[in-house]
Amino acid sequence: MGIVLLAINLRGPIVAVSPVLDAITADLRIGAGTAGLLTSLPVLCFGVATPLAAWLLARAGLERGVLIALAALLAGIVVRSVDGVPAALAGTLIIGIAITVGNVAVPVVIGRDLSHRAGAVLGTYTAALNVGSMLTLSLTVPIAAAVGWRAALVSWGVLVVAAALVWWGATRGRPRGGPAQAAADADPESDRHPVWWRRPVVWGLTAAFAGQAFAYYGVTAWLPLLLRDERGLSGSAAGLSSSVFQVAAVVGAFGVPALLRLWPPRPVLLVVCAGWSALPLGLLLAPQWWPLWCGLGGAAQGGGITVIFSMIVLRARSLAENRSMSALVQGGGYAVAAAGPTVIGTVHEATGGWTVPLLAVLGSIGLLTVAGALSARRPPATAGAGSSRSVTSGSPR
Repeated sequence: MGIVLLAINLRGPIVAVSPVLDAITADLRIGAGTAGLLTSLPVLCFGVATPLAAWLLARAGLERGVLIALAALLAGIVVRSVDGVPAALAGTLIIGIAITVGNVAVPVVIGRDLSHRAGAVLGTYTAALNVGSMLTLSLTVPIAAAVGWRAALVSWGVLVVAAALVWWGATRGRPRGGPAQAAADADPESDRHPVWWRRPVVWGLTAAFAGQAFAYYGVTAWLPLLLRDERGLSGSAAGLSSSVFQVAAVVGAFGVPALLRLWPPRPVLLVVCAGWSALPLGLLLAPQWWPLWCGLGGAAQGGGITVIFSMIVLRARSLAENRSMSALVQGGGYAVAAAGPTVIGTVHEATGGWTVPLLAVLGSIGLLTVAGALSARRPPATAGAGSSRSVTSGSPR
């Protein structure tokens, strides 16, 4: 339960601004590009603040480190709603750093305490990430209509407090450790492949993850406004409707692991990319069927990360290389994805419509398809040896 509640808070505070972006831009008198920073800054933190998160967890211990992160997350949520653009950006930055700590901590908890059923727990964790997004997308606008967008965003701090209480109760009395102990148990083969980062597959998977994450965060940030503009939905209805994109990810989170037990990664990747492509293409060609396109795209984005991390496991030559590849793939991918909301918002503002932004999303899915397919060729027989348990070393979106 502690992991589930923590996961609900690891994306919800970011996407909560999406359904009320128009109110925020009007109140703060900012453009769409600046407004996009309210969702892109945290994603940038996912890419660049991982060393800081690992240091905190090593110094404070896993259990205490997560509590510190939750306290910082609550502070960031409050600061973000204080009057003024500097406060909004500062609070957003704090939120991003705090969530990065959670991204790093959860896979360590699963690997340490729940390794015997890591697959099922990771599926539940990924699903909970999307449930948190669905809740905030569905309910932020109705709350904002009653109390204003600032109080609406602050209200989600209730979930942070609940997660902190459950986490504290579940981990109280545990000895301090976790990441520090994991570092002590580092793979002795960590220096045997000093040129692992020169392998084409490493950069191919980084590009694939960048395409996946750019599309996800770009769509998450602007889908409510797109549905309002293109389908004439009210702000509340658009926020609720776009939650289809988030909740459908549960299908992908649990369905793609099942497909990977039947098929090799390449055909599974192509199925994911076909579902992803249906979202921008469908909204361009047949927008009246938007629930279908949102459902297909949502299921695809929920399974995309599973496919990419499965390929990391297959192609890594050791546990240490698996961890290094996971860090580079996530760091590089999230750094690119951080530009997603800002780029999509800026292009929409420049063109006055949604055709070019949707084509940009389609282009990022094309990057996922090409780079992922090239990286998914059958690995050598020795690839992935000894790395089967390291799937938990990477953190899902």
